[in-house]
Amino acid sequence: MNSFTNSQKTQPSNQNNSLSDYVPHNVRIAKRLFDLFSATLLLLITLPLWPLIILAIRIDSKGPVFFVQQRIGVADAEQFHLFNMIKFRTMVTDAEVASGPVWASKNDPRITKTGRFLRKTRLDELPQLINVLKGEMSMIGPRPERAGIMAKLESQIPLFNERMYGVMPGITGLAQVYQGYDETIEDSRNKLGYDLAYSVSLVGLLSWIRMDLHIALKTVSVVILGRGQ
Repeated sequence: MNSFTNSQKTQPSNQNNSLSDYVPHNVRIAKRLFDLFSATLLLLITLPLWPLIILAIRIDSKGPVFFVQQRIGVADAEQFHLFNMIKFRTMVTDAEVASGPVWASKNDPRITKTGRFLRKTRLDELPQLINVLKGEMSMIGPRPERAGIMAKLESQIPLFNERMYGVMPGITGLAQVYQGYDETIEDSRNKLGYDLAYSVSLVGLLSWIRMDLHIALKTVSVVILGRGQ
């Protein structure tokens, strides 16, 4: 099992080859340019919603507006990179003090009324646009996990670490739009195939464009129809 710490970097399992070896330079550049453009555009479009969301969170429950949590980011041949992911707070303050790191369930009592709406419409993810602009996340990619949960998953799911090799974690992704939020290890196991399929799509510019366009359209339907958890 890998050891995940509070440092900014941590070691992944040894791999002779990683998916990053097969992602062409032009795909990396194009994906980053797309991230910068789309994150900036979405931030400008949704910025008027931020005061309303902030007010709703403050009225609904005590605590900070934003929820910041360390997550496992992109991995290269030597290490995983850790970063602080930002979300609008959807749970009561100190929700995991007693339980430690656990996934939220569909009817989790820790989720506030406002938080339930934000999660259903995925509006709680909006602050992650800042993570994208900082180069810590992509608009589209595998969901970043917490260190405590990641250690458990990699010990029980073969190839789980490979989903992050050379691939930036995303706000949305193939696994997210088809499987939703994780509640169990089996959910993560089912998502792995989607994450690896996305990584394979990065081997060519056209396959990446087709995949990201498909995911973007699916994400819009999830948001509009309120199919988030």
